[in-house]
Amino acid sequence: MVLEDFAQRIKSLRIARGYSQERFALKIDMDRTYYASVEGGKRNISLKNIKKIADGFEVSLEELFRGM
Repeated sequence: MVLEDFAQRIKSLRIARGYSQERFALKIDMDRTYYASVEGGKRNISLKNIKKIADGFEVSLEELFRGM
């Protein structure tokens, strides 16, 4: 369930900020297909990459996980 919750959280943040998957993946220096699989809840992402996502959204790790 946590993968799906995290996926929904980052998708919501991405859409709220007006990024396409491709544009956001480029911003955080992550392969688009990898990012898409994370956002799809299909990949168990590393802490290093979670931090890249938080930094890309300019939020703390705490804020990234808030409400999950």
